[in-house]
Order: sequence, then C-alpha cells, then structure tokens
Amino acid sequence: MEKPEKGGVLPGSSSRDEYTAEKIKVLKGLEAVRKRPAMYIGSTDSYGLHHLVYEVVDNSVDEAVAGFCTKIDVTIHPDESVTVDDNGRGIPVELHSEEKIPAATLVLTTLHAGGKFDRSTYKVSGGLHGVGVSVVNALSEWLLLEVRRDGQVYRQRFERGTPTTDLEVVGKTRRRGTKITFKPDPEIFQETSFSYDTIASRLRELSFLNAGLKITITDERTGKSDEFCYKGGIVAFVSHLNRNRNTLFSRPIYISGEREGVHIEVALQYNDSYQETVLSFANNIHTVEGGTHLIGFRSALTRAINNYANSRNLLKNVKVNLQGDDVREGLTAVVSVKVPEPQYEGQTKTKLGNSEVKGLVDSIVYEGLSTYFEENPSVAKKIVEKGIEAARAREAARKAKELTRRKGALDASTLPGKLADCQEKDPAVCELFIVEGDSAGGSAKQARDRRFQAILPIRGKILNVEKARFDKMLSSQEIKTIITALGTGIGKNDFDISRLRYGKIILMTDADVDGAHIRTLLLTFFFRHMKEVVERGHLYIAQPPLYGVKKGNSIRYLQDDRELEEFLIEQGKDGVKIVRDDGTQITGARLASFARKVSRFRFLLKRKERRGYDPELVKLLALDGKMDASSLEDEDFLRAYMGELAGRMKEMRKELTLIDWEVDEEEGNGSYFAIVRTVERGVERVSRLDVRFADSSDFKEMKSIALTLRNTAPLPMKVVNNGDETEVVDYEHFLESLFAQGRKGLYIQRYKGLGEMNPEQLWQTTMNPETRVLKRVTVEDAIVADEIFTILMGDRVEPRREFIEKNALDVSNLDV
Repeated sequence: MEKPEKGGVLPGSSSRDEYTAEKIKVLKGLEAVRKRPAMYIGSTDSYGLHHLVYEVVDNSVDEAVAGFCTKIDVTIHPDESVTVDDNGRGIPVELHSEEKIPAATLVLTTLHAGGKFDRSTYKVSGGLHGVGVSVVNALSEWLLLEVRRDGQVYRQRFERGTPTTDLEVVGKTRRRGTKITFKPDPEIFQETSFSYDTIASRLRELSFLNAGLKITITDERTGKSDEFCYKGGIVAFVSHLNRNRNTLFSRPIYISGEREGVHIEVALQYNDSYQETVLSFANNIHTVEGGTHLIGFRSALTRAINNYANSRNLLKNVKVNLQGDDVREGLTAVVSVKVPEPQYEGQTKTKLGNSEVKGLVDSIVYEGLSTYFEENPSVAKKIVEKGIEAARAREAARKAKELTRRKGALDASTLPGKLADCQEKDPAVCELFIVEGDSAGGSAKQARDRRFQAILPIRGKILNVEKARFDKMLSSQEIKTIITALGTGIGKNDFDISRLRYGKIILMTDADVDGAHIRTLLLTFFFRHMKEVVERGHLYIAQPPLYGVKKGNSIRYLQDDRELEEFLIEQGKDGVKIVRDDGTQITGARLASFARKVSRFRFLLKRKERRGYDPELVKLLALDGKMDASSLEDEDFLRAYMGELAGRMKEMRKELTLIDWEVDEEEGNGSYFAIVRTVERGVERVSRLDVRFADSSDFKEMKSIALTLRNTAPLPMKVVNNGDETEVVDYEHFLESLFAQGRKGLYIQRYKGLGEMNPEQLWQTTMNPETRVLKRVTVEDAIVADEIFTILMGDRVEPRREFIEKNALDVSNLDV
C-alpha cells in the first residue's frame, strides 16, 4: 500500500475529498427517521406499514392500562389512510415549559418526547422509547391530529413530519380523547395497502390482553367491520386459540400475581395436537422472540409437572423425567407481563431482556401450578399422561433418527439418489427446486443451469405433518429425502440453519388442484418443522405462466388472466376505433385505456354476481349512477326507481320470466332498502339493495368507472373494426370485439401442468433468474398463520367447512 506523502494525501487523490467538519451531517428533528426508517419500524414493506398502525394504537392502549380509556376505534379509509380514535385523556395541549411549543406538537415532531419517561404518568407502557407516534408522523405523507380536552377540540396538520398549521381550537365538545389520521408516505413504503385481517388480528390480541377494553375496526374500502371486547382477558384468548382443536380439559388454567411492581398473568390449556403455541407479551407488545418472561414460564411448567408426577409415582414406567419439549406438546398458553421499566431489543420490541423477570415469573407460575394440580388431580393426570406420550414418541423418534442415520438417510454427506445436485458449493447462490412428479422433475433436470440449480422431484402427496407425530414424520420417505437434501437436520436439538445447503428453496408444482394441495402440504412441513427457513426468507413458490401465446415463430408467456387481457387489448387496439357522435375518434392509447376501464368494470360486476346479485341489475344501477346512501333515505324515490328499473329490465331481457320487488324500512337508521327477485333461464337471484350495498367500495368504483365511460363514449356507440362499422349497445360487447381482434393470428395455449412444457420453455418461463417470477413465502402474522394451518390441515372438519363457506365467494381461480 502506498504511504501518504507530506500533507496526508495519497498521490492521485483530490484535496477536495478532505474529511472536514463540514462533512459531518446532523439529521435534525425527524430527518433521521425518513433517512433510515427500518431502524425504527423494522422494514418498509408490509410489516413496517402495519407497524405504523400498531404504534398509534399502542399509545391509546397505554391510556387504557393507566385507567383512562375504555374504547378505541380504528378505521381504514378508501385512500389507504387510517384513523385511530380513543376516549382517553387527550394529549396535553398547553405550552411546554422548556421547548415553548404545545406539548401535542412536541410529541409528534420530536423523538424521545412523551409521557412514558415519567413514572407518575404511566406506570406501565408499551412505547418506552418515546419515538412511536413521532415516527408515524415522519413516515406519513400527511397526518391530522385532533385532541378533545378541557371542553375544546384542537386540530393540527402535518406533512412528512413537519407542521403545516398551528395547533388551533376548532370547536367545543363534552368528549375527551385523541384522534390521529395518517396516510403512509408512498416515497417511503414499497406497499401502501393495509390488510384488514392483519390489523384486526393485532387489535383482537390487545382486546384479549386488556380485559374489558372495547376495540372496533371498520374498513371503508369493503364495508367490513368487527368489534372486540373480552371480559375474560387472556383466558378467553387461550380459548380462542384452541377453538379449532380438541382440548384435554374444558377451562384454561389461569395464574396471576404481582411482585416487585411486575404484574404477571398466565393462561394455559392443552389440546390433542402435537404443536406448541405459546404467545408471550410484555406491556401489551407481542414479544415474538420471547425473552426472560418466557424462559421463566417454561422452567416453572417443566418443574411443576415433573414434581407432581414424581410425587404421585406417575413416571414409574417411563423411568426418566419429562423434558421441556415433552410437557409443551399440545400446549396453548399466553404469558403476559406488565413491567415498569422494560428492556427491549430495539424499538421493534421483539424480545424482553429484564433479567429479574425470569425469577419472578418462575416463582409465581410454579406456585400457581402446584396449587392447581393439588386441587385438580384429574386435570393434572391428563397433562402428565400427555407428557409421557410425548416422551415415548421422542424416544421413538430418537431411535428412528439413529436408525436412519446408520442407513445414511439423514446424513447430509450422503445425498438422496433422486437429487440432481448443483456444482456450486456456496449456499448463497445455490437454488433447490422441489418439483412435483418424476416427469416434471425430468424436464426440470434438463432445463436447469446445473452450475447453481439443484432439482429434487417428489412423488405424490407428502405426509400431512399437522396430523402426524415426529416419529411418524421421520418414517416418511419423501420427507426424509427433503430433510437430507437441505442439510439442516430436523428437530429442536438437531436443526441448524447455518448448515442449509441452498439460499433459495423453490416449490414448483402444477397449476391445478393437486399441485395446490402438494404445495400446501410442503408449506405445512416448513411452517411446523423448519420455520426458521421461512422466517429468514429462504422459501419461495415458482410462478409458472398460465398461458403461452404463439404468433409465427415467436412465443410470449403470460402469468394469468389479467396479463392475457392486457396483451389482447394491446394487440387489438390498432384495428379498432370508436367514433363519437361529433365525429371525433378514440384510438390507440386512449382506446386501450377505455378498454381497461371496461375490463375492470366487468371484474367488479362478476364479484357482485358471485355474492348472489343479479349482474344485469347491478350494471344498470352503476350506469345510471342514481343510487347512493342518501337516496335510500327517500322512500318515494326508491319505489319510483325500482318500478322504472323493473320495466326497463323486462324490455331488455327477453328470457326474464319473473321480476318482483319490494321496498321496506331499515330498523333504527331511517333508511330504506329494496329486495329484487329475478328468474332467468331457471336461475333465481335475490338482490338486496341497501346502504351497505350502495356504500360498498366495489359499487362506488363501478359508478365512478361508469361515469367515465359515459362521458368518454355514451351508449349506443359506433365501433369500427377493420373498416366494418357496428353499433354497440353494451360496453362488454365492445370489449369482446376488441379481444376477438387481438386474438387474430394467435395460438393461445393454457398450461395446467409443468409436464406440458418442454425443457427450453420451462427454463425461459420458470427457472431463468432473468425472466422468471418467484413469490417469497413470509410469516406476517404467526398467530393467523398458525390458525389457518390448524383449520385447513388439522383433524377437525367443522372449522374447515366454516372456512370454505366463508371464503367460497372470493375464489377467483377454481379448478373443477
């Protein structure tokens, strides 16, 4: 290395590159948050987006814990903004003595400003770091604060963390509380669409953890809403988690106590499954990575069960003490602690670090369980017997492992014969394709780049591990093959993610029902037994195209129906034009944009049809644009309009054998609704036209599209297709004629199986890193994921049937 010359500058370098005081950047206010958002909310993907809502809600929950709030309302608006409204004390609005600005403004614009640092204000809180709501403000395109306090309503608006108005008095009120509405900044977030189910799951958690607190959520995009209020607290939480499982005893065990200012609550119940579901919380924050409170709980549980079993001589046939894994098989538990000064790992708070909490939880849980077992010997015996069964299965699994190891079946140095491995040894660049069937496996082996792509074909449907014990799972040949190929080992003591041989594990199955089933079985295996593979982002699902479109010697691959429609619009637009009454023409890009709107309108119409509505009736309502929530308050209008619609439908639809309607009043809200019954070609449909229908996001969007279509080209309209002029009386007929024009000269093939593609096609569409589409499998909400796997893959049929009935109308790709 060259030594610096006099003056400390290397030859060839510029003195302008000097490291001077001017180079030191100070990020003031909330600039640091916008510069490095992931430091504060974990990421800028869907996880971080939803974290914004949780930060605001957690502040309201802290008010509830302090005893000043009983209700929290969360609303998702159509523009993807969110409102959180509580009836707490309201953020203080008086001038701060040191900063000389209103306290509410200070809280929203300054990191580490809040009431959480003053023990007299909040004895316990989730937002210890004081950055929560200010971070939300910094990462929002805009935020509107409304405080109801001391009989006044105060309001202030912010944009990207900066106040754009002063804190102003805008009215009077007898209510109190804080209302925050914010819209995440698309400059920061990759994804700005909120998931109702993800937010609702977290709000349900908070309601369970704070007995009696009422939390509502409303989605104005869909009209969906829920209200959560559980007087049973975490006992009700455990019952909720176990509702799709067969429990060993009816009522969960509940233990609570307080020592050294730490409040501890534990509820637990066993079921007949083989999975452990233990959720831990500290100050209402879900500590995903656990911490000292979870260690204390597990230690106390193992000790209490072993002590009881030994004192009753229940382990005489086992001859060993039960291990932690044995006593936690089939366990569902919630551990909640309230700690005055919690120590977390980072602002995302996923692990509790207070060392003193371990001993406190251990002693309270051990004493509580010991007392419960003495008072309820029949329940205690069932728990011990469950642990003994698990211990025997563990021993059987150990022997099975040893046997398979002796045969080399689980030894990573002895790879399975059907695995076509890659040449590269660096796991970061290696990919493993787990392929359905030997024939597709053969095509994949020919198609792959053998330098870094390995192929593992699996035969048939693998074992459903949700219903199988560990030792039975290890006896499955296909699962043993997968375990060996991955190289990580299996089981809590043997699994080591650092030994993973491939950076990407890609599930590649057919696009039919059997392929979806095999993919689900594989996902169940990874979620239950190799969860870290999923959590670290190693698991992917291949997305083979649904269509191949051939024109001459060239072929184009399209992922789904939406891509096919877009392709046909682009192909057909040059041969079609719309001629308006004034002689002007709609062609090219404008015609394509018009067609996309018609396509979207048709998609929304089909969605309404799946929900039982008469599609032609809904189409007329949307095109007319007369019906909205306010019009349903006028009974005379509704009756006259229904009569008019019935007449028009009879005239338009020659095969309509019956149309009947009635108008009635809604109870309690002063509006009216219409029930319209139609029969056409023997198909009866009953459509309820009420405020919920008129206010639904789908119908509102249809009306908006219909208005644009009418303004652009009102019906009937003249369409010229390659010189042939026709009058079109329906926008969908125009779209079909455009598709027909686009299809000319094309051969369109719909793929159902990977085996239908030759190796070259498989490489180009599904395996080539330059052109393929992969979906990464992530766990956004472990509780919801656990529940879905239990419902769909578990023993009980009833929850599965309810799930199918609830979601059947939302299915878009049904393979019958």
